[in-house]
This record gives sequence, structure tokens and C-alpha cells, in this order.
Amino acid sequence: MAISPTEAPHPVSLPALMATIFDGRGLKLGQVLESNSAYTRHFITYKSGELTISGILNIPKGAGPFPVLILNHGHIDTNVYTNGRGLKREQDYLARQGFAVLHPDYRNHAQSSKDTRDALAVRLGYVEDVINAVYALRAAGISGLDLEHIGMLGHSMGGGVTLSALVTVPELIDAAVLYAPVSGDMRKSYERWIARESNNAVLLGELYGTPEANPIFWDNLSAESFYEKVQAPVRIFHGTGDESVPIAWSQETQRLLKAAGKEVSLITYPGAPHEFTSTWSDFMRQTAAFFKASFQ
Repeated sequence: MAISPTEAPHPVSLPALMATIFDGRGLKLGQVLESNSAYTRHFITYKSGELTISGILNIPKGAGPFPVLILNHGHIDTNVYTNGRGLKREQDYLARQGFAVLHPDYRNHAQSSKDTRDALAVRLGYVEDVINAVYALRAAGISGLDLEHIGMLGHSMGGGVTLSALVTVPELIDAAVLYAPVSGDMRKSYERWIARESNNAVLLGELYGTPEANPIFWDNLSAESFYEKVQAPVRIFHGTGDESVPIAWSQETQRLLKAAGKEVSLITYPGAPHEFTSTWSDFMRQTAAFFKASFQ
């Protein structure tokens, strides 16, 4: 069960994040990384709380206004991650479809500031970073952007980040696509990945307790505890051949969102792996069409 309204939220929790006054600001268009016939790709930085977050912004060429999509990448080792990495082909495709695409790197990635806290606190910080990306973009005054229509796409871990953003500031995002997403139950990520890292698991157990020892903490770190807050329509895509993230997690997300009375659909691709292969083009066509229909 999630925290009751009379209790003070744990600082590492979605209820604490829900109480945050977000102050995304200071978005700066930096070096032009690419300019082609369809769009201009910019290196960007913006402020998320006290941290500076790097990323990229693809702005289509033409008069606009162009609706905005925030793209949230999956887990990539921070030692090898580089600016804008993770969803490059999706960034390109969607910009060519007339969307302005902002891809945050997250804290601790690329040229972003470092957050030296534990893994769960940093993961919650990713949610703060993508929410602040929207506020920073709105404050930047960049011409040609349609800031009344903002969508979010998240892949794998980024799908979990997206779900958490949807429940934290429900009115912020107009439509969301989850691409082979992790579960909205943080316990599942803990059991599948974190608990296998013995040093990390011991530290987190000491800080917060295991899911068995402290279930309320883990409830309040899990987006699915708050699906009643979701306002945006959600479309989920997942392959049955995914060996990284079980398709059962997306099936459960769909079931729980439906049970909460939310607009959600799940498209499955037989045999498709975690990042899709032959089905990727169909996924992209459906994604662009979904966002365009949602923004009308």
C-alpha cells in the first residue's frame, strides 16, 4: 500500500517527488551537432535543481509550430554513454515526422553533473531530470515549438522513468509511448538486476530495507502504486522475444492501467527482441501516428 496522506513521505519516494516544486530552467542551445534537410541537432544543457543536465534537441526545419517529444533512454553504462546515445534512430525518425525531440542524458551521463547518492536515489533523480526538461524547454522561449502538445517516449528503464513522470506531474504530458518498458513495480527491477549486484544490494538493504522487510518504502517508489493519477493516454509496445525485459511486465502494466480506468493499449510483436528488428519501422509509424492523433 502507498503512503497515507497524513504521513510525511520518505525523501526517496514518489510522494516526495510529487511534492517537489520543479524549477527546470536555463536551457541553452549549444553546438550544432548536425544540420540536414529535415532538422537541426543541437547539444543542449539545462538546470534540474542544482544539477546541470546535458542532452540533445532536434528541431525540425520550417515554420512550425512543432509538437515536442521527450525521449527517455534505457540503461547504458555511464562509463561508455555519450551525449544523445540510446535512442538515436528514434530521435532521427521522429524529427523527420515533424516533432521537436529533446533527449535528456540524465544526471551522471555524458556532460551532466554528478549525483553521488545511491542507485535508487539517482534513479528517482532521472525522473526529476525529464520533468525538468519540460519546464526548462517552456522557459527557454525557443521559436517554432508547440509547447501545448508534449509527449514522452521511454525505452526499457526509460519506460519506468516515463511511468514515474506520468504519476508525479500528471498534467505535464499529453501522451506517452512505452517501448519494451520495465515494470512500474520497482521491486521487479530490484529482483532482476539490483539484487544480483551484491555490494549494491547490501547498501540499499541497509539504507532502505529489502522489499520484504520494508514494503511500504518499495510501494512508494513504484509508479504502479499511483496509476490512478495518470491522465495521458498510454501505448505500450513489446516483443515476445525480449530477453532483457519480460513481456509479462507490460501485460501487467496494461492490466493495472485499465483497472484504474486509464486509456491504454498494448501492441505485441511476435519474436521481436528488446530493441526490435524488422518490426521497428512499424513501431515507429504507429508511434508517430499515436502522438499526432493524441495532439489533435
